[in-house]
Amino acid sequence: MKEIIQIRKLNKTYNPDTVPVHAVRDINLTICEGEFTAIVGPSGSGKSTLLNLLGGLDNASSGEVIIDNTNIMEMDENDLINFRLQNIGFVFQAYNLIPVLSAKENVEFIMLLQDRPKKEREERVKSLLTAVGLGDRLDSRPTELSGGQQQRVAVARALASKPKFVLADEPTANLDTQSAETLLDIMERLNKEEGMTFLFSTHDQRVVNRARRVVNLVDGSIESDIRKE
Repeated sequence: MKEIIQIRKLNKTYNPDTVPVHAVRDINLTICEGEFTAIVGPSGSGKSTLLNLLGGLDNASSGEVIIDNTNIMEMDENDLINFRLQNIGFVFQAYNLIPVLSAKENVEFIMLLQDRPKKEREERVKSLLTAVGLGDRLDSRPTELSGGQQQRVAVARALASKPKFVLADEPTANLDTQSAETLLDIMERLNKEEGMTFLFSTHDQRVVNRARRVVNLVDGSIESDIRKE
């Protein structure tokens, strides 16, 4: 399998000059195309920090994050913003949908930033929202959707840019059991049928049960890395 993420000796220390907090400690990790990986561990173990570093949302103290042969640690802010836009999909715990936009417009927004043609945008938005079971809610705003439906819009939005991989930070945390299982069914299907790579940070055993690789973090370090197949 093709390696799309290579993490080398990655460290993140907050407050280094006062009371240092070592959130990520000397992590080495490789993620291959098509993986469905859960990063687990207790609160404060560094899961979200690691995902933020991979997504270029936070700066490492040292080490390398290489995505498709590009070291994002060496990029300036503008290049990094463009790189994220073209290569990485994000699904957040809090959905982060734009409240004044419809489901269709929320998904389309990232493609507008990419300057994709209108016809391509319209076709992909409809296809993605249909794929996540919301083909009949294109014009609904977030306040008109349940939590589970909003998170499905967020997944469609993450996939709209045709990213190399999707980072999902506690995507099921605010969902009831049925909504969480539906969301996981969708992401698992996209992973298997389209080869989409997913990397989760999670406390949720439901996500861990579905994952085919589980990386356990303790105090910012990898304690175990288990492949189920």
